[in-house]
Amino acid sequence: MSEHFIAPDGKARCRWCGGAPEFLDYHDKEWGFPVGDDQRLFEKLCLESFQSGLSWRTILAKRENFRAAFHHFDFDRVALFNQQDVERLLKNEGIVRHRGKIEAVINNAQRAQELVKQEGSLSAYLWRYEPDPNQLAKPQTASTSTESIALSKDLKKQGWKFVGPTTVYAFMQAMGLINDHVEDCVARSKVELARKSFKRPK
Repeated sequence: MSEHFIAPDGKARCRWCGGAPEFLDYHDKEWGFPVGDDQRLFEKLCLESFQSGLSWRTILAKRENFRAAFHHFDFDRVALFNQQDVERLLKNEGIVRHRGKIEAVINNAQRAQELVKQEGSLSAYLWRYEPDPNQLAKPQTASTSTESIALSKDLKKQGWKFVGPTTVYAFMQAMGLINDHVEDCVARSKVELARKSFKRPK
């Protein structure tokens, strides 16, 4: 099976982005581009945990609803959510109504606050787990890595929930900690350039 998909513009992309019309824009403008913003990093960790057992298409279609429900994933605000908020969110048809995952977002917001106090920013902590590109498997052939296993383990030790190694690896792919676009994908070189100019947080 081919590793790529030829988009309407005649250029090759990663095969997965041909799976749904809304994937193309997400693939070309977001997936793999490095992110240093704490709120966006927290959002993605939460959305990846919601995706566990579901398709990314389901989550992407509901992303704006998730943002509205969780104050655009401002973890200082989400950390204040209580049981009434959980019950309210369980009635929200625009999001994935899974009690464990909703409670995990609130818990993880509180853990994110603790991490920021310890490390200065969520970004500085997470980017410390950026893998050496030369040690990575061929693009899109792995679902975990040594670093995603280590990061998952450390997050769990700090009390984070729904952050298994596969969830963390998908997060790393999406947030640019690795460039997992296939070799002939038109976005691969753009992501590489963005990663080269990206200032790693300290």
